[in-house]
Amino acid sequence: MIATAYFHSYGVPVCVTWSSNNYGPCQYPEKIIPRFVTRLLQGKPVTVHGHGEHVRNWLHVEDNCQGVETVLRKGIPGEVYNLGGGTDLTTNELTTLLIHETEASTDAITYVPDRAGNDIRYSMDWKKAEALGFRRPRARGRRRTPAARLSAGGLAETVEWYRRHPDWWPAPTAASPATA
Repeated sequence: MIATAYFHSYGVPVCVTWSSNNYGPCQYPEKIIPRFVTRLLQGKPVTVHGHGEHVRNWLHVEDNCQGVETVLRKGIPGEVYNLGGGTDLTTNELTTLLIHETEASTDAITYVPDRAGNDIRYSMDWKKAEALGFRRPRARGRRRTPAARLSAGGLAETVEWYRRHPDWWPAPTAASPATA
């Protein structure tokens, strides 16, 4: 709102991007993918809220950066552009992929009551950014399922990065929740 206010009030050439959930290497393990990966690699359980039916869209961080650069170079000042990954997955589908990629046990899942106010689905339309030339190289293959696109689109590389960088994982504390 502040950025667009500067555009409207002072003519500052501002474009805004809204991105779907990002994933990739170097993400601090407070978000679901790095949290689940680091816990599963340690043989620890992961907790899923509700029945695991919440749907989120996933975008690899490098594709997100490409989208931001596309909007920076070709966007119309004052406009807002959504950057989505084309991979809508439920928490259960994502967790199953992470268990497969980490070679963990399916017994690692614990279901807990849902958080108050937790949205069941986030949805966005990124056709406006695509019209500028935004592409998602890691999400190609429209015929594949969203889960297959995510796996082929960098999830395996992301898991491998965390496997090779345990120094990136936070030290466990009593206050660190295991939920996502």
